[in-house]
Amino acid sequence: MKKLIISIICLLIVLLSLLTITKKKDNKIIVSEVTHSVFYAPWYAAIENGYFKDEGIELEVMLTPGADKVATSILSGDANIGFSGPEATIYVYNNSKEKLITFASLTKRDGQFIVGDCTLKNSFTMNDLKGKKVLAGRSAVSHKKL
Repeated sequence: MKKLIISIICLLIVLLSLLTITKKKDNKIIVSEVTHSVFYAPWYAAIENGYFKDEGIELEVMLTPGADKVATSILSGDANIGFSGPEATIYVYNNSKEKLITFASLTKRDGQFIVGDCTLKNSFTMNDLKGKKVLAGRSAVSHKKL
């Protein structure tokens, strides 16, 4: 619970940063998002509840699978902010005159979960997955047999 609260506080700091950036410049921010993740739930709630609109911010979110593509969208000017891991910043730093800034840590873990129908069985264990196919979030491991 403590980690969830810390993650939400970090996300709120990012949201406040977005508000500050917007007030200094125009009112449109384009965010390049590496993946849809439950870890971004507070951000999605803020969008859906109109908090950005209330502050006069026009927010556009584009799904850009892959940290390399997020970095490219920032460097090309197609996006103002990117949500991805820090590996993109490091890669650009090592291979380009352009530089990116990683300004927040929104999550500490990968946003992958095992989801199932809880009405089927009350006592799930990982052993229940043996011999089953699992649809993973990344195509390289999709339908991996455990």
